[in-house]
This record gives sequence, structure tokens and C-alpha cells, in this order.
Amino acid sequence: MKNVYVVTHTEATHHVQRLVGGWYDTSLTENGRMQARKIATTLCNEIGERNIPIYSSDLKRCVETADIFAEAFSTTVIFDGNLREASWGEADGKPQEWWNQNIVHKPINGNKLDHRVFRNAESRREVGTRIQSSLDQIVGKLENYTIIITHGFALTFVIMAWLKVPVENMEYCHFQPRSGGVTLLREDDLWGSRTVIFLNKLDYLTD
Repeated sequence: MKNVYVVTHTEATHHVQRLVGGWYDTSLTENGRMQARKIATTLCNEIGERNIPIYSSDLKRCVETADIFAEAFSTTVIFDGNLREASWGEADGKPQEWWNQNIVHKPINGNKLDHRVFRNAESRREVGTRIQSSLDQIVGKLENYTIIITHGFALTFVIMAWLKVPVENMEYCHFQPRSGGVTLLREDDLWGSRTVIFLNKLDYLTD
């Protein structure tokens, strides 16, 4: 069976500063680095293999998480800008209160797939298209175990792309993200069926 562990990056500075993330390029906090080491160590013990492929967003908070994983698994990381979080345009780096006051909600019966919640923000169609492109390439090289390190909002699109949901149908689905959450995706060898084994599991922070 092919197993893909999708890890959302751990605590970053914009979390504790209550700033909007997106493409605002922040680093992990010291707590975030400790969390990443804990998850990587626990996951490495569970998998029991090293030198497995790791793919990661190229934003700093994912790069730093991925580097910790690379050390634990004695491997290198392939960084991919298509695995980035959604760009929230003018909201990136702003206080969360600014987000709450200025977000542009979708009109009733409007097109959610192409709607932009802030000026210069990405649409769901744009996020879904680039993440699907990245997943197609990763799936073409799947080994028994693969790790993807990405972001909270992006996680939904990774899962939908894994389940072969067409971008045109990526309008409404949302999986509640958690920093440091681990999701396991699996493809069986007999039928090629793809499954979500578990979602946003936080046990790796405590085991």
C-alpha cells in the first residue's frame, strides 16, 4: 500500500502574534520547533523506515518544519511553491481583527470558486489548480511512504486532489485544520482505491 502522511506546519510566529498567514512568510516559534521534532520522531518510529521522500511548501514555516523532518528521516526535501498556503492578498500579515472587519463574503448564490475574499487574494479555483498539479506529480512518484508538509487551508485541497475531486467541484469542501495535525492518506495496491485513514490527528504531539 502507498501511504502519504500530510503534516500541517507547527506553531509559527504569526499564530502567537494573531496575524494573518497566507504568503506572509513567518518562521516557527521555539515551541513550534519542539512540536516539529516531536512529530517527526514519533512518526519516524511508527513508519520504521528512513530516507523516504518529503515534499514541502517553500514558505519558511514549512521549510523549517521540513528540515526537522529531513534530519529525523535522514533524507532530503523537495520544496514546491504549489504546496503553499492560499495567498490572502492585501490581508497577508494583517492583524486577525483586520481580517474579520474587511473580509468580503461571497454574495448569496454567487460563484464561490472564483470569489476573492480580499483584494489580490487567490480564489479557491487558483489554490485548487496549483495544489492538484503538485499532487499529480507527487502521486506519479509514490513510494510505500511519502510525507507532505503544508498549511492549514491548503490541507483541504491536498485531500480533495488526492481523492481526485475535479477543481470545478472544489467549491464548498473544508476540513478543519490544526497546526501540527497529521493526516494519513492511503492507496491500496489491489484496487488503487484512495482513502483518508485519519484526519488532523494530534496524537503525534503527545505520544
